[in-house]
Amino acid sequence: MPNAKRSKQKALKPIPQFPSEDAEREFWATHDTVDYIDWSQAKSVVFPNLQPSTETISLRLPAPLLADLKALANERDVPYQSLLKVFLADQVRREQAAAGQPNPRSLQTRRATKKPLRGVRASPQKR
Repeated sequence: MPNAKRSKQKALKPIPQFPSEDAEREFWATHDTVDYIDWSQAKSVVFPNLQPSTETISLRLPAPLLADLKALANERDVPYQSLLKVFLADQVRREQAAAGQPNPRSLQTRRATKKPLRGVRASPQKR
C-alpha cells in the first residue's frame, strides 16, 4: 500500500518570486497551495507575546439603535461590531478634519464594508 500512496503524491511546484505583495495576493487568490506546499510537514506555531491591537469596551446602546445597526450590517454582510467600528472611525476622522487635526492612526475603514456607507453624517457645525 505504501507504493500506491507514493504514486498519488505529485511533485510540488516551486513557489515563484513575487515583485510585490499585491502580485503575491493575486497569485494565491487563483492558485491552490496544495500544489506548492506539503502541508503534511507543517508545524503549529505559537506566538505567546503577541498582543491584540484592540481594547474591549462595554457600550450600552438603545435597543432600536442596535437593531438598526444590525440590519445595516446584515445588508452589507459584515458583523455589526465591525460596521460600528467603521462608523465610529469615519466620524472621528471627520471631526478631527473639521478641527484641523488629521489623525495618522485612522483606520482604512472602507475595506470593512462591501457597499458605500450611507446615512453617516458629520455632527452639525458649532456656531
